[in-house]
Amino acid sequence: MWSDHIAVPRAGFSIEEPWTAPPECEPVRLRNTVDGAAPRLATTVAVWFDEEMLTFLFSSTDDHIVARYTEHDAPLWEEDVVEVFLAPDGLTEYFELEVSPNGTTFDARIVSPDGARATMQTDLAWTCEGLMAAVRRATEATGEVTIDTVVRVPFRSLGRTAPVAGEEWRGNFFRIDRHEVHGDEYTAWRPTLRMPADFHVPGAFGRLVFA
Repeated sequence: MWSDHIAVPRAGFSIEEPWTAPPECEPVRLRNTVDGAAPRLATTVAVWFDEEMLTFLFSSTDDHIVARYTEHDAPLWEEDVVEVFLAPDGLTEYFELEVSPNGTTFDARIVSPDGARATMQTDLAWTCEGLMAAVRRATEATGEVTIDTVVRVPFRSLGRTAPVAGEEWRGNFFRIDRHEVHGDEYTAWRPTLRMPADFHVPGAFGRLVFA
C-alpha cells in the first residue's frame, strides 16, 4: 500500500545543481491513479523547502513526448504534463500547478466545497506569482529519455510563510502521458482510484509533513 505522507525537509536550493535533490529528501514514486498498480513509465518526485520557496523535482522516463502548447494557462492536461496540487488550509480550496515537457506552465485556484469535480470551481485568474519552472531532457545510451522538471513555488504566492516544524499541508502529485500506441497513462503519488481517471479528488490527498 502507498504511503499517506511525505516528509518535507528544510534544505537549500542550489542554482548550480537544480537537478539534484538534497540528500535528506526521499523521493516518492507515482502509481497508476485508477488502481494503484505499477505504471508503464516511472516517475519520482522529491520535495523540500527553504525560507521562501517549496521545491518539487520530478524525474520521469518517457518514450514519446507530446508537448505542443507554448502559452501560459493553455490546457496542458491534453498533452504530457506533471502536476502539483497543494492544499495548505484544508481540502475545500487548493492550488493546481502544471508544467509540460517544454516548460510551459499552468496555474489555477480550485474551490471544491463538496470535494467533487461536479461542483468544483476553477479560478484561472489566480496567478502563482514568482513561480519558477525548468525542464531538462537526457537521452541514455539505450535511447530512453529522462525528463527532469523542477518547480519552485513561493510561499507568498499561496498567502503563506515558510512552515514551522511539524506543520502539515495536504496535496498530491500527478503525471499524464499521452501515447498513440500504448494508450494514455495517468499516475499519482496518492492514487484517486477513480474510473475514468480523475485527479480532482481532494479526499485522496496525502499529507506533506514539514521538518
